[in-house]
Formats: sequence, structure tokens, C-alpha cells
Amino acid sequence: MGINLKQLAAELKLSTSTVSRALHDSHEISIETKQRVREMAEKLSYQPNPYASSLRKQKSKTIALVIPEIDNNFFTLAINGIEEVAQKKSYHVLIYLTHEDLKKEVAIAKHLLSGRVDGILISVTSQTEDIEHLKNLYDTGIPLVFFDRICEQIDTAKITTDDYDSGYKATRHLLEAGCKRIAYLQVSETLSISKKRFAGFQNALLEQHIKTEPGLILTCSGTEEENHQQIKNLLQSANPPDGIFASVEKLAVTSYLVCNELNLNIPEKIKLISFSNLATAPLLSPSLSTITQPAFDIGKKCAEVLFNIIERRAMEDSKATTVLKSSLIARNSTK
Repeated sequence: MGINLKQLAAELKLSTSTVSRALHDSHEISIETKQRVREMAEKLSYQPNPYASSLRKQKSKTIALVIPEIDNNFFTLAINGIEEVAQKKSYHVLIYLTHEDLKKEVAIAKHLLSGRVDGILISVTSQTEDIEHLKNLYDTGIPLVFFDRICEQIDTAKITTDDYDSGYKATRHLLEAGCKRIAYLQVSETLSISKKRFAGFQNALLEQHIKTEPGLILTCSGTEEENHQQIKNLLQSANPPDGIFASVEKLAVTSYLVCNELNLNIPEKIKLISFSNLATAPLLSPSLSTITQPAFDIGKKCAEVLFNIIERRAMEDSKATTVLKSSLIARNSTK
């Protein structure tokens, strides 16, 4: 009776990731380790999944793109950047939507384990704390690149923006506009981008000797109606904020709707800035001040890195983190 991958790894005192990659002849594993793994696999009658292995040996000319939402201008522009590179390579892009649901992300990862794609680009959900499913994907040796919402714990390529600096600059901008009580709106406390943007926010306040008030930090991870109510409650509280920093664009749009409903004038009563790639930001009333990410370039870069890994070119990219800078565009919402 043969043994499984975990048992083989335990016998060799190596990680399952190393053993899996050695068996798949990964360029990242030394010839000596590959030899040792193969000899032990033969000795202990290790039987890999022949179906998945044979599929991986054939090129499908398809890459998978796993994203949390489609009604976000950042992801729309990133898809365009990814598609531009994929089309030049004569590749198809399969788009999988998780709808911010960890269970959906786990199911998609399980589906992709079959080896039906040549590489995977992924931006994780706001619920993704347990990353076992992502480790399993990485362990198969399928080329994997994270972008925007990255997974720090997995040692593969990551493409992101300068989230800390942008969070800091956005908060400084509100402080310079005269704000004293700034609310911070986020969709998750655990996402890499949330942590970095929030750290920038906190440090900009600290420089001005302003303490972060827990009551001004909102995690809006519910339905649109629930998020709307949370923001409304905040703005109707006894001591409401005079500034809002929305760390994602959908919460800026909701804030506009709530301010309109409560007859709160922007920017006289409350000033607002948001991370956003909204093409309509200059057309809103008032026009929205934004941290604009280079979304198209992020999409393009992550596709280029993925194809480098697939084609085994510029392999230094396969572990590197690439940071592309965002820009602050001041408009009427913070005047």
C-alpha cells in the first residue's frame, strides 16, 4: 500500500511544499533534494494523482483570475491590464468571483487544484484569515501570483501599491484641510491592505498628537444596507466626525448617499477622501478627492510576472514583491 504526500514529507523531514515541488521538478528545488525525494518516494511506493499530474504536463493556454468583486473600478481596470498581456500570449483568462466569501474562495481553490490552468492570479477576500487552501494551491507547484489583497505568509510573487504611504498621505490631507475628528472606514481588519492603510492613518494622527478613537473606526463588512446604517449611525452620533477616510471606494459612495440623506453638506460639514479608481470621481457632487491606484499597471505587471514564472524567465520575479505608487488627487470633497 502506497503513502500520501504528507507521510512522504514527514519521512523526509521536509515540508509538503518542498516535496511536492521536488516531485514536479521545480526549478526552485536543488538537484540533490529532488534526487533524495524521488528515491524515498520509490522506496515507500508513493503514488501521485496521475490525472492531475498528466494535466499539469500539458499546457491549457488558460490562466485563472480569482477576485473578490467585479463592481469595483480597481478590479475592472486590473482585468484590462491582465487581458492585454494574456491576449499577446494567446492565453484565455478564466475569471472566478468570490463575492467576498471565504467558502467560495476555498471551493475555487479546490477546483483549481485539478491543474486545469497554467497559472493563477489572486486577490483574496476580506474574510481570508485561514490560508490552508492557498497553501495547498502553492504546494502543487502551479504558478501563483497575489495582487492588491495579498497573502503575506506565502512565499510567492506579490504586486501591490504603497498602501501605508497612501493611508498616511490621505489622513495628512484631511488634517491639513482642518479636520480634527477623522473616521476610518474599512471592509476588514485582517486584510494586508487594510492593516497598512490603517497604520498610515494612525501614524498621521499620532504626529499631530491625536489619539485613534475606537468609535471612529468602522469595519463595514456587511450588506450594503448594513454598511449604510453603520455610517448613518456614526454621522448621527453625539460627537460625529468632521472627516471621513474611506479605505475602499464602495464605502465612499455609501458615505455620499448617507450625507445626502441627512442633509450634511460636503465639504462644509464633513470632508471626505477615498481610495478609488472611479472614473466618475471628478463628476460627483462635490467631486471626490481620491487616492488613485495604478490599477491597469498592477494588472499588467502581475500578468507579466505570472507568464515569466510559467515560461521560466526572469525567475527572480517569482518571489519578489513589486510596489507601484498611487497618487493623491485633491478635489472639492476636501476643500
